[in-house]
Amino acid sequence: MSKTESGSVARRGVFPGMSFRQLLLAAFLLIAALLSGTSVHALFALERMATHSRETAEHAVRLTEDAQRLDERTVAMERSARQFLVLDDPAFRDRFQEARQQAEAALTALSTALPQMRSDAFKEWRSYSEAAAQVLQSDVSQRKAEQNVVADAFARLPALNAELAQESKHEVERRNNALSYDLEQQRKMLTFQVIGAIVLAVALAFWFGLWLSRPLARLEMAISRLGDNRFDQTIVVNGPADIRRLGQQLDWLRQRLADLEAEKSRFLRHVSHELKTPLAALCEGAALLDDEVAGKLSDSQREIARILRQNTSALQTQIEDLLRYNEVAFAAQRITRMPIDMRALLYKVIDDQRLQWSSRGIQVEVEGGARSAMLDPDKIAVALANLLTNAVRFSPQGGKIRFVLSGSPGRVRIDCVDEGPGVAATDTVRIFEPFYQGLHQPQGARNGNGIGLSIVREYVQAHNGNVQLMPRDGGAHFRIELPDEN
Repeated sequence: MSKTESGSVARRGVFPGMSFRQLLLAAFLLIAALLSGTSVHALFALERMATHSRETAEHAVRLTEDAQRLDERTVAMERSARQFLVLDDPAFRDRFQEARQQAEAALTALSTALPQMRSDAFKEWRSYSEAAAQVLQSDVSQRKAEQNVVADAFARLPALNAELAQESKHEVERRNNALSYDLEQQRKMLTFQVIGAIVLAVALAFWFGLWLSRPLARLEMAISRLGDNRFDQTIVVNGPADIRRLGQQLDWLRQRLADLEAEKSRFLRHVSHELKTPLAALCEGAALLDDEVAGKLSDSQREIARILRQNTSALQTQIEDLLRYNEVAFAAQRITRMPIDMRALLYKVIDDQRLQWSSRGIQVEVEGGARSAMLDPDKIAVALANLLTNAVRFSPQGGKIRFVLSGSPGRVRIDCVDEGPGVAATDTVRIFEPFYQGLHQPQGARNGNGIGLSIVREYVQAHNGNVQLMPRDGGAHFRIELPDEN
């Protein structure tokens, strides 16, 4: 695969053909499958343990029953043998044989179920049983002579039965202990599996959420840039197919808005230039009338001439401000960074306006140590000068204006605080809009053009920084934050 193809695959994303909803559904199904698989495995494990528990219980019951049956059949064998020896009735010998067969069956079951029982115990039991049976099958004289063999056999069998019963109890205990151990191991394993599944599901949900939220964050950032009239950066959004298409549409909208903005600027420059020539003639004519060059004027005529001169001058100022703002918006796209001393730049801006603030008895102070940054000195100087002009205009006679330099690694912060009336709550949203006049205007002062703070925003945003109005009870507090791209 070539570099171009690999780059295009990276731009398309991990699942290029899937939409946002399909990826969201796939993420949900994957997490659901993980949790469901763990649940099913837990159910099968519990079923196996339940089966094992039932088998252990049944085995314990069979062992107990076989041990009891062996003991009961041994007693029945002894009773039948003694009755046959006394009464010589074959029916009692038949009962002995029947009880012996049942005891042999129980003994065989016990020999299979008790692997740890000594093997000679079963042989001894069978040998004693066989010796008693042979005595009962012999003739009368031999039976009378060998009655002690029968008595000795049945004297030894109860001890063997008790040993087998005790071993049965031990076997049941061993199986119960093994079952308890298996249950504990299964419990630990299921606990680890459930915890692991939950952790993995949370990790997958977090990863999918983060992965799917990134293109949405890029869309939000792109829309925010469009809202701030920043059309210079191409909008590229990676991720699902529908999100990429939306990013492409936003980039088309960016280009269209940039074209419209350029056309608007060209139109305003054209109209402004076209208006300046006749307006200059009007201003000159109004000035000649007001100076009575064409003849002496009456009081009413002089008032009319004054009104004409004042309004044509105001109109000319507004046209020049409009041209200046368009020039600022165009210049903000060309940033020339160089290392500057922010404290020295602040002192220069303050000194350039010394006549304005000193004539009103205003004190201007700079706080904070020296701080250097890679910025465009001309544009930052214009932004700081507009902040100072705005603060001087709204500060009371004998007031104080403070500039505070601070920041963090990679960031430069400049705070401008004055003691004026502050910004009205209704003006905070639109205070940086061009040509917007706030509610709190200084008494007796000429209305401003409303572009000073908008120029500050244009130049600060051109440096990828931000300017904001900070909340304050008295006076206005503006804060500029700029990235230091050293």
